[in-house]
Amino acid sequence: MPDRCYACFRPREICFCDVIPRIENRTEVLLVQHRRERFHRFNTARIVRQGLVRSQLLIDHIANLPSQLHLQPNAGLLYPTAPARLLSELAEEEQPEQLVILDGTWHQTKTLLRELPALQQLPRYRLAPAEPSRYRIRREPSAASLSTVEATVAALRILEPETAGLDQLLDAFATMVEDQLTHPGSANGARFLQRRSQSTSHIPLPLLGSLEDVVVAYGEAPAGERGGRRTSEPPISWVARRLGDGATFSQTLIPPRPLDDVFLKHLELTRDDFAQAISLDEARQRWQMFRRPKDVVTVFQPGTARLFSYLAGADARCLVLKSVAWEALDERLAHDFSLPKSLALESPSMGRAGKRLAETVALVLRLNALAVS
Repeated sequence: MPDRCYACFRPREICFCDVIPRIENRTEVLLVQHRRERFHRFNTARIVRQGLVRSQLLIDHIANLPSQLHLQPNAGLLYPTAPARLLSELAEEEQPEQLVILDGTWHQTKTLLRELPALQQLPRYRLAPAEPSRYRIRREPSAASLSTVEATVAALRILEPETAGLDQLLDAFATMVEDQLTHPGSANGARFLQRRSQSTSHIPLPLLGSLEDVVVAYGEAPAGERGGRRTSEPPISWVARRLGDGATFSQTLIPPRPLDDVFLKHLELTRDDFAQAISLDEARQRWQMFRRPKDVVTVFQPGTARLFSYLAGADARCLVLKSVAWEALDERLAHDFSLPKSLALESPSMGRAGKRLAETVALVLRLNALAVS
């Protein structure tokens, strides 16, 4: 058995403890880890515990955890299921001073939540990841899932953006991943890199094979109030296309404020297009009827992902294409989103939204063609 570092639990020759920063965070982070995750060689909760001054890692049999679980009055649980609120939308006085994060596989974290009633009583918060996880040595449950260290950093960037060292914590995580991928004899090492070429290594996994269950979507946000601070609001239009069967979704929603002529021109729509606009609740119902369980909703930018959360619910996930590292792909993708005539798809007639949808469909098809070429 190789000589091992029992802080990062990696072989001594690829120990990365020396690159983990020590961060004076303000928000206390309580990591509740499933005991089967404790000695996993790629576990990232250890990185968080080493890096954050105000952090605690709690590991034990579930029956023993309640007596060790010391929650503050203003604690909150980072867990992406209803009724979780977006952490970025909390007012300053609503932000938790103790953030509880469950560590383990999706099944293990559900078990922890089910068996620990104290956690069920906490307010729940979620993130809207702007890019997919970089956890290339371990499978995530969905394209929008994050490792524990990535989720922790994303949350602290929202709660305490002034805190220094968070980027370095992610750098330590990246070091672990890269060392594993290049470590001789690793199942995730040289052979893995040979199987997945450099030209496709940054293409999201759902786009590498069949696009049967890929749904491309785009939404328009309402105009902000004149002179007021821009806030996050539900979409006023939403269009989508499932690439497998060509099914489309196209709907305007009742805007929160009257639409002026300038903004309508920007949308490339008319007042008649909003004559049949529906409420957000009705739009949610229609979207649920349209979407299938296996669908992977794909959007181009984080702003559309935020609009999607209003339509699909707090626990909805989507793939954000803007996070793709263009420089690692075919250079044409960074500048040319035009759709080849052989792949042309008729877009729902929704003005600017329909055009943006067609551009995103074109990008998905080009990424897929690059992956299979």
